[in-house]
Amino acid sequence: MLDHLTGKGAGAALRLAAETPAKPAGGAALDQILIASGGAAVLTAALLVLGWGHRSGRITVLARLARLAERGPGRGTPGWAALPTPVAMLSLLTALLGMYWDISLHISHGRDEGPLANIAHYPILIGLFGIFTAGVLAMVLPKGERPGAASVRITRDWHAPAGGVLLAGAGFYALLGFPLDDVWHRIFGQDVTLWGPTHLMLIGGAGLSLVAMMVLEREGRRAFRGPASQQPPGWVRYVRRSMHAGGLLIGLSVFQAEYDFGVPQFRLVHQPLLIALAAGCALVAARLWAGRGGAVSAVAFYMLVRGGVSVLVGWPIGELWASVPLYFAEALCVEAVALLLARRPLALGAVSGALIGTAGFGAEYAWSQVAFRLPWTPDIAAEGMVMAVAGGVAGGLCGALLAEGLEGRTPRPAAARGIFAGAILAVAAAVANGLLISVPPDRAVQVTVTLLPPPPTAGQATSPARTGDAAPRTAGARIEFSPADAVDGAAWVTVTGWQGKGLYVDRLVREREGVYRTSEPMPLHGEWKTLVRVHDGRTLAGVPVYLPADPAIGAEEVPAPAEFTRDLQGERTILQRELKTDVPGWLWAACSAVVLLCTLALVLSLGRGVARIARRLPEPAAAPSGTPSKAGA
Repeated sequence: MLDHLTGKGAGAALRLAAETPAKPAGGAALDQILIASGGAAVLTAALLVLGWGHRSGRITVLARLARLAERGPGRGTPGWAALPTPVAMLSLLTALLGMYWDISLHISHGRDEGPLANIAHYPILIGLFGIFTAGVLAMVLPKGERPGAASVRITRDWHAPAGGVLLAGAGFYALLGFPLDDVWHRIFGQDVTLWGPTHLMLIGGAGLSLVAMMVLEREGRRAFRGPASQQPPGWVRYVRRSMHAGGLLIGLSVFQAEYDFGVPQFRLVHQPLLIALAAGCALVAARLWAGRGGAVSAVAFYMLVRGGVSVLVGWPIGELWASVPLYFAEALCVEAVALLLARRPLALGAVSGALIGTAGFGAEYAWSQVAFRLPWTPDIAAEGMVMAVAGGVAGGLCGALLAEGLEGRTPRPAAARGIFAGAILAVAAAVANGLLISVPPDRAVQVTVTLLPPPPTAGQATSPARTGDAAPRTAGARIEFSPADAVDGAAWVTVTGWQGKGLYVDRLVREREGVYRTSEPMPLHGEWKTLVRVHDGRTLAGVPVYLPADPAIGAEEVPAPAEFTRDLQGERTILQRELKTDVPGWLWAACSAVVLLCTLALVLSLGRGVARIARRLPEPAAAPSGTPSKAGA
């Protein structure tokens, strides 16, 4: 039976690898680039023609659609806000489904055969282009009018709402991540992680577009001059705002997706940081902007959409299931603090963030024990709570500034800028702390493999597999660390297998100090990449158990003999085998800095947009008793 782990089995695997076309590992094929670029050019040209036709009066379809939207879901706002909002929201939902589908495919199948061969890329592209389209629609629809005092001048007689400009910018930024991703892969190789710089552009542009949508809603509501009978009931506005805040929570939560699936490539303390940051920002904004119960309503919308996406990807589509952070405890923390501090938004944000980082951390800790493949452990308790408090307070202050800006009230500009900058720096410091990892020297792992017989096929009795058979090879293992105290109360000690058309995560059973065993058969065949993973404090290391040959990157097979000893190494070299090792470090740093600067430009532009509407669209003074207020105020 050991043929399958040594000699003959390895030879069969090498022959199979030689006969199988290699997936590209350094950028897409030229024909796929030309097809994708041509499609994007055609869609962009069609959008520009539609916008030009509307502005010139030669095409009336946009005007008709805008009037329909004013009487439908966008009731109470002019057409230039009423039409783009549902377009953007539907586009975001489409992109969200595609993103989780795509992440699942990369975890279970590895690299694409090409960008157009991955079906999940299509809803992502459609969704991101839809966000960009919604922003362009908001910009071109106003004709013969200035859409509010906060509008941006494009030409002498053309003003666009600030929210439309921001929405188009966020969509363009996200779309730009696609071609840059291919360039990145050509320079540095495939970075099979969600947190690749260009991948973060796709996620960040889509998620932060919700802020632009909120700005557009504010501009539209203040610009509406229709009769009071056309104003929506109060509950409609409440639901609309709760949905926007819930959408922001969804967008900010996508950064956690590797943790949701159970294959994070970064330290576990990042997860409570990201959860608290998303909760603080979105839920404080929801409570202040929508009103009492807004935080809970936002989480309800989040659970409906985010949970629905997990179900769709995991069941009808048939890919991996992603766990869902709970967030209800964090919402209750915000609602409780608001009972005392609703009239002091910044204090509400800071205190809510502190509670999110402590009580919310505790609730998510308990939830992780039943909902996540990699539950939180005492190893991260102290540092994780500190990170969560930092993220919660920073997010809560940003959420308070956002809500106050949307209502036309902000602190003094210098104070607002200081708080915003301080929050960004605090989050950056916390993220940088989580990126500090180490691989201790002179640590080895001895693995003893016990091959298990393949499962019988239908109608056949169980029998040992013959040499050269394509039957799956699975095995149990005993894993011994040297020295024995190399692992002590770790965040995780697992055997993980991925990219073999599935995902295998086995939290090892501790027999005694330094000795562990598998609790279920691990895969050692085909395209599976199977490794021992250790995360202990700042240690993030691994040992390959079985890796297939990969001709596209010139990597030989790493076999799994009956017994072997290998040194602990940085797990990135195992999980991301496709990364090129001959690229100068300064080039990676320079390219990452460019992406970082673009990201900061987007974040700062959104901040300036919120400040602009707060300054130019202040909340009107309360009318004297008995005096009717203006419509749309």
